[in-house]
Amino acid sequence: MRILITGANGMLGRTLQRKLAGFTLIPTDLPEGDITDETKFDALMAKEKPDAVIHCAAMTAVDNCESNQDLAFKLNALGSANVAAACSRYHARLIAISTDYVFDGASPRPYHEFDLPTGGATVYGQSKFAGEELIRHCCPNHVICRISWLYGPGGPSFVHAMLKLADGSRPELKVVDDQRGNPTSTLAVADALRGILERPLLAGTFHLTCEGEASWYDFAREIFRQRGIEQKVTPCTTAEFPRPAPRPANSRLEKRMLRLCGLPPMPEWREALAEFLKSGL
Repeated sequence: MRILITGANGMLGRTLQRKLAGFTLIPTDLPEGDITDETKFDALMAKEKPDAVIHCAAMTAVDNCESNQDLAFKLNALGSANVAAACSRYHARLIAISTDYVFDGASPRPYHEFDLPTGGATVYGQSKFAGEELIRHCCPNHVICRISWLYGPGGPSFVHAMLKLADGSRPELKVVDDQRGNPTSTLAVADALRGILERPLLAGTFHLTCEGEASWYDFAREIFRQRGIEQKVTPCTTAEFPRPAPRPANSRLEKRMLRLCGLPPMPEWREALAEFLKSGL
């Protein structure tokens, strides 16, 4: 199977290149893999003729999306439409990466795949939701995979940031304790994507976050525990660290579609973290 990866130089794209052994991979990124140029991307698809496209390319800097709204929609919405339309024209299956930010984060329970997203309160979430809708419209043969709280080899990620901050120069770290989500390793996501690739008839929307939940405070403490680092961590509120883009209080995603389709469950988040730390940063 020939698989073209957009955004292949990003954290997930790099992991996919490591983990998807056995497939013929076509990693693309800027400038040759410019998803905002429909003519250039069409020519790339015509040349490579992939059986499937894993669409990772996106503008994911949440705060920057607020100040660069046109660029966010150009990359996350229009870019996704260009990829989806090209996949439809060249009969390639599309597996697109999305985010928990398509939800508003106000639910008292984890979101499952049949909850209706709204785009939430951020430009990032709204642009990614617009991208999802354009994918559904332009390419029937698609799988949308939502992920969140992602970390992986090479970073950048929360794990890398915490380990850098715990350099012995700070007696205390304050970490937000009123946002909850599913810390998720790119290694676990890559394994799940392999399972989806091996089931060519699957379609629809899947959540691919690790099992179990934590706050950022919980996550930080577990990182330090597993690394054997003595670092004082103090919980704080979101209000103490205001950001241009509001962070959702609830980023938890239920993996209902994995269960319904008989796919393996995602690993528990602490186990996935341990595997990542052993494999190298």
